[in-house]
Amino acid sequence: QLQLVESGGGLVQPGGSLRLSCAVSGFTLDYYVIGWFRQAPGKEREGVSCISRGSGSTKYADSVKGRFTIFRENGKSTVYLQMNSLKPEDTAVYYCAAGRTYNDYPYNMDFWGEGTLVTVSS
Repeated sequence: QLQLVESGGGLVQPGGSLRLSCAVSGFTLDYYVIGWFRQAPGKEREGVSCISRGSGSTKYADSVKGRFTIFRENGKSTVYLQMNSLKPEDTAVYYCAAGRTYNDYPYNMDFWGEGTLVTVSS
């Protein structure tokens, strides 16, 4: 059974950092694109970043470029989202998801985690 489990969320002050983890099971990172998404209260879900299978190419939303970094550890079947210089507008539930096609991102993601809450506040 394919599963994705997010962790690492919490409360952080503006300007601080958090590292989110997405642990996958039931499949290997060699065959799936992994994306991070977020949904803030009262807003639609949006794509934040993704990493391809194979070469590890990455994409970022304009709002997080230069502040967030996505990377993976294949041996641990985990994809991370390093978030620096956090802003109050980064507050959201963050989800990871798996899909088959890099160019389809942020659409056509087949499997989703339950999410982890990130709150940026002083």
